[in-house]
Amino acid sequence: MSRNESGSPILPGATIGILGGGQLGRMTALAAANLGYRCHIFCQNPDEPAAQVATVTTLGRFDDADALDSFAARIDVATLEFENVPIETLERIAARVPVHPAPSVQAVAQNRLREKTFANELGIATAPFRAVGDAAALVGAIAEIGTPAVLKTVRFGYDGKGQVGIDAATDPTEAWAASGAGPDTDGGILEGFVDFACEISVIVARAPNGETAAFVPVENRHRNHILDETIVPAPIPDATSQMARDVAIRLCEGLGVVGLLAVEMFVTAQGDVLVNEVAPRPHNSGHWSIDAGRTSQYEQLVRAICGLPLGDPTRRCDAVMKNLIGDDVETWREIIADPTARLHLYGKAETRPGRKMGHVTRLGAVTCKRGRRNA
Repeated sequence: MSRNESGSPILPGATIGILGGGQLGRMTALAAANLGYRCHIFCQNPDEPAAQVATVTTLGRFDDADALDSFAARIDVATLEFENVPIETLERIAARVPVHPAPSVQAVAQNRLREKTFANELGIATAPFRAVGDAAALVGAIAEIGTPAVLKTVRFGYDGKGQVGIDAATDPTEAWAASGAGPDTDGGILEGFVDFACEISVIVARAPNGETAAFVPVENRHRNHILDETIVPAPIPDATSQMARDVAIRLCEGLGVVGLLAVEMFVTAQGDVLVNEVAPRPHNSGHWSIDAGRTSQYEQLVRAICGLPLGDPTRRCDAVMKNLIGDDVETWREIIADPTARLHLYGKAETRPGRKMGHVTRLGAVTCKRGRRNA
């Protein structure tokens, strides 16, 4: 019998297991500590950002059965800080303790074909797409979708990796090879190009009893395919904002998420929203909530997976969050001298191009506009 099979809350003093040692796990562990929980990190290196602030760390690979069993025996509930943890790993742990979000949620989120098909089955719009198994199939998909388009791996791509732009002059064979798609990624997916006005995201928390709480839609601006800035709130009409929240909540409820679901969307010039991707975990675009939210996304995750009442998701003020990527982190002295800035460094010893070293949230005007909380 799992330790929460009765449906009773997991109380402060219990141990939360986090699969993954990155900065999202670090900020989750810090939020959990504020509520009186201990955190046990499962990762491969002893100096990963989350391991630096955790009570206990187990070092091991995600296919190390003995390490996983030892980890599961010492925790009361498990969650994860990135979505590509193998399904077999999650199922092994779920046989011993609750895992939130469930392996079934991850099976959809890890597969771009499944997530877009799932959204369409709920009546939620996405860009047009086709499954692509090889270079020859890509030729047919381009003929159906048209150009411009984007070829992506079905699994594993992020921050622009595993993606190739397609135009009328593109050689399909070269594009297929450049994408890295193949059996190891479950093939590829060709997506039609969306002429969007802006990119936004909405993060929804959902508790075991079905209660949901949606954060305000935010605008995301990218640099070199990596999130650079998040504008809070997104400068979009109220009707579009409400539509985006409703879409995110429908996906969260449809998937049966317990925890967090981040939904990335395109906003068209007509004010429609198209779902791009989902991530059932804390999200880079939700960092602002630590300093500008009444409840942070990280605290919401802890509340949700432990069966506690969800917190107020509304913002206390407007904000702009900027990632410190690579050498950007060298500006920390100037940032910390700015009274409107809130600096967060992730404890990574080595600076590399494209590596997220920290973030800064600059706080703006106080607002009385409250986001919608959904029961």
